[in-house]
Amino acid sequence: MKGFKFSKTGLLILATGAFIVVLAGLGVTRFSQTSEQDSLNEALAISETRLDLMNLQPLQVQMAELEEQLDESEILLAEAKLRLVQSVISVNVTDKFYEIAAYHGIIVDTISTTKNQAQDYTGVPCTMITINAMVTGDLEHVIDFIAGLNNNFTTGFVQSAQIAIEDEEDESGTISNITMIVYTYEGN
Repeated sequence: MKGFKFSKTGLLILATGAFIVVLAGLGVTRFSQTSEQDSLNEALAISETRLDLMNLQPLQVQMAELEEQLDESEILLAEAKLRLVQSVISVNVTDKFYEIAAYHGIIVDTISTTKNQAQDYTGVPCTMITINAMVTGDLEHVIDFIAGLNNNFTTGFVQSAQIAIEDEEDESGTISNITMIVYTYEGN
């Protein structure tokens, strides 16, 4: 097989042709990039115009209102959690009070508790709840009940108890108003 021999002029023409083909390819690529950039610039200009025409003021006001509502909701949630803890402690205390009353055969006519209050008890930070109750029963059972409250509430004590005997011959109608304090320690 014989090889092709090119003269210098032929090689120059061949190199010039290859250069023109490469140059034409680059021109086509550049033209397509330029037209794509033009369409992207046009889309950007349209988007910027729409954005400029868009009024963000109501959205900013709405965002501020929503942030305020969120802050209020977080405060309400914290208060609800606090009330829930208070309710649980209050329910536990009143349940124990009713349990001791049933054991001693006492009728609880009325009972109320105060809100939990933070109070130190001999230097220990605790929560204090006060119970006010009016009970009815036999005089001996009322006295045993009051003593039972002091014995069965390990973190509480009867602060005061007033006993009224309605009928001296029938002591079953003895009424007592009791004020009791119960401490709760939840730890740090």
